[in-house]
Amino acid sequence: MDYRFTDEEESFRQEIREFLRAELPAGEEQGEEQEGGSEKWEFARRFQKKLAAKGWLVPHWPKEYGGGAMGIMEQVVMREEMSYGRAPLLDIFGVNMLGPVLMLYGTDEQKKKHLPGISSAAVTWCQGYSEPQSGSDLASLQTKAVKDGDDYVINGQKIWTSNAHRADWMFLLARTDPKAPKHKGISFLLTPTDTPGFSTRPLINLAGQHGFNEVFFEDVRIPVSNLVAEENRGWYVGAALLDFERSGIGSSGASRRNLDDLVTYVKDGGRGKKEGGGSGNGAVKATVRHRLAELVIETDVGRYLSYRVASMQSKGEVPNYEASVAKGYLSELGQRVAGAGVNIMGLPGQVRPESKKWAALRGSFAMLYQVSMGMTIAGGTSEIQRNIIAQRGLGLPRG
Repeated sequence: MDYRFTDEEESFRQEIREFLRAELPAGEEQGEEQEGGSEKWEFARRFQKKLAAKGWLVPHWPKEYGGGAMGIMEQVVMREEMSYGRAPLLDIFGVNMLGPVLMLYGTDEQKKKHLPGISSAAVTWCQGYSEPQSGSDLASLQTKAVKDGDDYVINGQKIWTSNAHRADWMFLLARTDPKAPKHKGISFLLTPTDTPGFSTRPLINLAGQHGFNEVFFEDVRIPVSNLVAEENRGWYVGAALLDFERSGIGSSGASRRNLDDLVTYVKDGGRGKKEGGGSGNGAVKATVRHRLAELVIETDVGRYLSYRVASMQSKGEVPNYEASVAKGYLSELGQRVAGAGVNIMGLPGQVRPESKKWAALRGSFAMLYQVSMGMTIAGGTSEIQRNIIAQRGLGLPRG
């Protein structure tokens, strides 16, 4: 592919940057993985509605569904800049996953009911996939949906459900035929989160943030019209949805921003300097310079892996193992950048944001280091990505 962007695409990049400077003050930068209180959530909701008003919230959607109908590379530019600018991304599940799936598999009624709410930022979604005993082996899930007249009655549990405590709706996988082979008895369903019997319990991550939840279904009753595609064919709908999740553009932009902040910190006199007098006073230690140089190279590699996925999409090709290459690499890169930051800054890099006097870079790397531990699990573990690469990319047999 040609790694250069056109003049029009670069002009669009500048337009996005100007918008972010005007609408996203430094104190409100949150990013996809950040979790704040109700005030931050409400700011993020207002920010998303401003994006929606410009047609930027769902730039990849057709205009008939409220989207921007942008080309693939325009979408790349937007996603890069939003991630680099740490713009809050509240509803990746509705915008990037459910919306495209409904366009492929949803009924006209489902599209009419749900797509406008997503594209206008009026409704937020969460994803009900993982269960306590069903993560990487998702097809072993045990949440059941039993048909009762014109309804399904759902019982079971989901876990690691991002923003379930704030989302308006959930899309989920549930077993509708317990006698069928495990991949063939699953259905894809939609449920409001205020349905009687639907409840959540917070899961606090290592950084002390509440983004994840356990979700419980106790005789949750939803209409059969909330089934997407055919009954017992939900596994294939869910698998298609995951393909929309793993491009890696956002992770690439976030890693570049974190690394740029770290380089600026070192240049401005942060830790990593030689000590003592003489001609070497104030110079950056060779070990620090070399580590930062390595990370710059690794970050560029991650960026180009993402561009490869986008380039394939722009040609009408379907990236499969290529998306897993990008996802696996960028998840692990995020951990390496976080670890390097904490080590280079020393003790100040381990102080949380609350200790404003002592926290280096406002405690961002202390938080990032803890949050990044889950990067190689969320969205498909690194082991799963390697299996996909081995089987579909290299043609190797299953182990």
